[in-house]
Amino acid sequence: MPENFFTVVEIPQQKVYNGVFFPAVLSSDPTTLTSDISVLTEAIKLHKPWLDSLLHRSGAVLFRGFPLTTASDFNDVVEAFGYEELPYIGGAAPRNKVVGRVFTTNESPPDQKIPFHHEMAQVPVYPSKLFFFCEVEPASGGETPIVLSHIIYEKMNEKYPEFVEKLEEHGLIYTRVLGEEDDNSSPIGRGWKSTFLTQDKTVAEERAAKLGVKLEWMEDVVKTIMGPIPAIKFEKTRQRKIWFNSMVIAYTGWEDARNNPVKAVTFGCWTTTPCFFVHDFSTNTSLFFPVFLDRILSILYTSSLLFILFFS
Repeated sequence: MPENFFTVVEIPQQKVYNGVFFPAVLSSDPTTLTSDISVLTEAIKLHKPWLDSLLHRSGAVLFRGFPLTTASDFNDVVEAFGYEELPYIGGAAPRNKVVGRVFTTNESPPDQKIPFHHEMAQVPVYPSKLFFFCEVEPASGGETPIVLSHIIYEKMNEKYPEFVEKLEEHGLIYTRVLGEEDDNSSPIGRGWKSTFLTQDKTVAEERAAKLGVKLEWMEDVVKTIMGPIPAIKFEKTRQRKIWFNSMVIAYTGWEDARNNPVKAVTFGCWTTTPCFFVHDFSTNTSLFFPVFLDRILSILYTSSLLFILFFS
């Protein structure tokens, strides 16, 4: 472990799977703590191989007690890791750019639920890692529970083997209707112009095609059809199967003036997915780790985790 800066600590909310703490938690060493953000960014660059190995082993790293106070500080830390940036093309959430590579999570009202999902699992190009930062601690609520994808796969395969077998065989098809402009009243209200980063329908068609998305234009809206796309993936680096899809959020959260969640996701053979398991899965809180209890920074492997966002 790198000396004199990062300290591995334990907190009550952590889970332990096969002897590995989830997430890994790092705290600052009080003897080296400083308000100068450049000290942290230089430490990240110096110890990046160790941080990468910790992230790979645990699936998520939670940083606590470090001198991040602004979105600009957060952006400096993200840049220090040196990971390649992925343009936000194909995602459903309406987001605003804050600074650099930092965006808001979702612009929808606090009462809108955002159920479990992998980031952009409904398209073939998705980020390998996500950084989260809480700038303003909420007076109450605000947690972002996370779970490990391979554990979800194991639990689902144990309880619903026939369902999982069908998922592996057929994959999933996602259907969503987009307006022209962003609708910030909906957690999936991103319009087609910002989804494909263009004002031109022809360019939108080209960019959609590169993602394997079919567009069906209907007056002032467009239906997007993605799939069949795998719902279960094999993670080569860890040699295990993982649950990797947006089924839960599509079935329980893709609902607004344009979208009916019951029609949002089907098996790749176009048969409907049963709803009973979705509610079983989404209410099993024993697997959750609640993130964002206060001002923190966390890094998540998106192929290892599912996310849920509650704002209150």
